[in-house]
Amino acid sequence: MIARYQTPEMAALWSPEHRFRVWAEVERLALEAWEGLGAVPAGVAEKLARALPAGDFEPEFSERVAAIEAETHHDVVAFVRALAERSGDAAVRRYLHYGLTSSDVVDTAQNRLLAEALDLVLAELEGLLAALADLAVRYKRTPAVGRTHGVHAEPTAFGLRFLSFYAAGLRDRERLRRAREAIATAVVSGSVGNYAHTPPEVEAYVAERLGLVPEPVSTQVAPRDRHAEVLAALAVFGANLERAAVELRHLARTEVLEVSEPFRTGQTGSSSMPHKKNPVALENVSGLARLLKSNLQAALENVALWHERDISHSSVERVILPDSTTLAHYLTRRLTRVLRGLVVHEDRIQRNLALTRGLVYSQRVLNLLIEKGLERDRAYRLVQRNAMKCWEEGRDLAELLAADPENPLTPEELAAAFDPAHYLRHVDTIYARFGL
Repeated sequence: MIARYQTPEMAALWSPEHRFRVWAEVERLALEAWEGLGAVPAGVAEKLARALPAGDFEPEFSERVAAIEAETHHDVVAFVRALAERSGDAAVRRYLHYGLTSSDVVDTAQNRLLAEALDLVLAELEGLLAALADLAVRYKRTPAVGRTHGVHAEPTAFGLRFLSFYAAGLRDRERLRRAREAIATAVVSGSVGNYAHTPPEVEAYVAERLGLVPEPVSTQVAPRDRHAEVLAALAVFGANLERAAVELRHLARTEVLEVSEPFRTGQTGSSSMPHKKNPVALENVSGLARLLKSNLQAALENVALWHERDISHSSVERVILPDSTTLAHYLTRRLTRVLRGLVVHEDRIQRNLALTRGLVYSQRVLNLLIEKGLERDRAYRLVQRNAMKCWEEGRDLAELLAADPENPLTPEELAAAFDPAHYLRHVDTIYARFGL
């Protein structure tokens, strides 16, 4: 991912220095397992451990791996040689990578990295959920116009749109948790996945200490439907982030202006128009969500590999796995910042609610007429006739209905029909479903 859309945490997680450190941990744990089985002399794993840094490798180690890879054209071979050089111990040189194939190291480490990345996304999602819950509660009883087809429909609670996003976020959290569980497997099963050179006990040992579980059936590589599940969860998450961003962008249009993005001192909206305050952060969320969604297609294409393995998936995953997890982390953080600083124009909300001169209360009038004894078709035509006059003449619907001789509603009943409180009377029930 280009630096513009990285987060520091994801940049560190997907760095070569961190990746090689996890690769080294797989190698070390495999040696420990072999020692326990008596196939490797005791103390070899400890000798390797002493050669490892406390944290990630330094950039010089990555440079050394790259230099060897330029000769071998094989990244894992280059890594193993560089690691052996770093240790300098004869026993480590002899037994390092014993019984393993490249995918044992790469896939196990990559699954561990994906689990770490999803943990970062899930932690960031908690902040987004909190911001959405705050807005939902704050505007729980603020009447606003609801829109269908982009057209004013009926009054609703302004906070319900944030509660809807909150509910989607809860579903995303569960999807991401399931995806994390699905990807947290270790693959240490050898060249075609049949444990011919490395017994299942080694895999079980490595898995347990990395916080993973053994892959039930591997074909040298972890089955890629697991990775597709991760990308699917991230793609749906991106779609929900985009949904929230699109709604807020619509509400920020000049003609609507019910919300505005935070606009900081010194910020500029246009190089040519000094008055501009654009929803650029929300547009950024909408745009980058497209990448999250499109990367899922590549992940699905990776599921079908030739026989026990090929590496057609490898080049793709070097791009889509870091990029998708990084984008999800970045977009969650960016949308949370917008929500935390969101400017809500309550005066415009009320002005928009009244914009159509009472047309949004037409169904309430219709139902009251039916309750009064009118047949539905007659009641519908009565309300629609006056609604059309309201559109054409710019007069209040209540005024037109009061003057209609066929209207049987009393002035008090008619006034009650245009009370927005009627439309908010069940919001407590909806919010209670979420403990809010």
